[in-house]
Amino acid sequence: MEMVKSTIQSKSIYKYILVAGIVLVAMNLRPAITSIGPLVGMIQKDLGLVHWSVGFLTSLPLIAFAFVSPMVPKLAKLLSNERSLIIGLLTLLIGIIIRFVPHTVFLFTGTLFVGIGIAICNVLLPVIVKEKFPRKFGLLTSVYSTSLTLMASVASGVSVPLASGLSLGWKNSLMIWGVPVVIAILIWIFLDKRNLGHEERIKPTRSKGNEIWRSALAWQIAFFFGFQSFMFYVTIAWLPEIMINRGVSLEMSGWLLSVTQLIGLPFSFIVPMIAGRFRSQQWLGVGLSICSVIGFAGLLWNGSYTMMLLSSMSLGIGLGGCFPLGLTFIGLRARDGRQASELSGMAQSVGYILAAIGPLFIGYLYDLTHHWTVPLITMVVISLLLVIFSVFAGREKYVY
Repeated sequence: MEMVKSTIQSKSIYKYILVAGIVLVAMNLRPAITSIGPLVGMIQKDLGLVHWSVGFLTSLPLIAFAFVSPMVPKLAKLLSNERSLIIGLLTLLIGIIIRFVPHTVFLFTGTLFVGIGIAICNVLLPVIVKEKFPRKFGLLTSVYSTSLTLMASVASGVSVPLASGLSLGWKNSLMIWGVPVVIAILIWIFLDKRNLGHEERIKPTRSKGNEIWRSALAWQIAFFFGFQSFMFYVTIAWLPEIMINRGVSLEMSGWLLSVTQLIGLPFSFIVPMIAGRFRSQQWLGVGLSICSVIGFAGLLWNGSYTMMLLSSMSLGIGLGGCFPLGLTFIGLRARDGRQASELSGMAQSVGYILAAIGPLFIGYLYDLTHHWTVPLITMVVISLLLVIFSVFAGREKYVY
């Protein structure tokens, strides 16, 4: 009897630590990227970068996401999800450390490593949740996507105060985000050593390995994921610069970007839970996508601070809701952990190819026109495409 109680207690403790580990990984998936946007001016001045090269810097992690994501399921099959996740976190930490060296080559190389590390974690996080907690996928997706959004917002908001207010400089401001990565690594080493196989088992599907690439629904989810990522990373990279162009101060532009992400927090939490309660999520995707249309359209007007704030809030609702909805699609449209792994790798690979184009292309359009009108009109068009693909991806069916 005592042995049974001890086993039950051990399982409970393991699951609590597992949830904490999932949240810690989520908290490390954006700060190393979102902290760059508000510091663009300082980095450009220090290293002499032009707008298109800054766009390429922001796109580098996304390029890594695109090419590394389809390899992650094979890595996980070879090593296990837990050990692959640890490798991803270690790679992320190495990238953050490399960026500390004040040279353009090290800045770009470190950012590439950051992208590779995050790509591994991006793919595995929804897979681990689907495998360990298949009946609580919506709830845990809400928890970790909210944690992700919160830390992304914090990183955007405190980057300039850390660099200027505390006189740390942009290199130290970026380096600070290595601390939570170290904590996450230690937690997952602990979890890997005590992996008791406590996932809620469901019968796995058979797969030849290429069905996912022939699924129309998988491609539609990939395009939904891609267009929302395109918008998110363009916003992270260029919203502060757009705000400064509209007369907002450097520090205030960082806080407006932070507001954009903070507004999305409650939507990051409630959207996956709402999505899980309905068979079709089409109406939810359309509503959130329209908020993004309104947000980018509002930035076209060279208006008051109030207009900038309202546009930021509308973008926050749209982007804050569409990202967790994309993650939820991975769980809802997959029958089990194996399908979730295939769909996650495929959707994030194809999706981030589109996303990688975003900051670079928008930076190029600005360099070409020397004005933000054409780039913002482009973002409105992308938002309308997201509306269309939310209708397809939100249908009630499995990828195969």
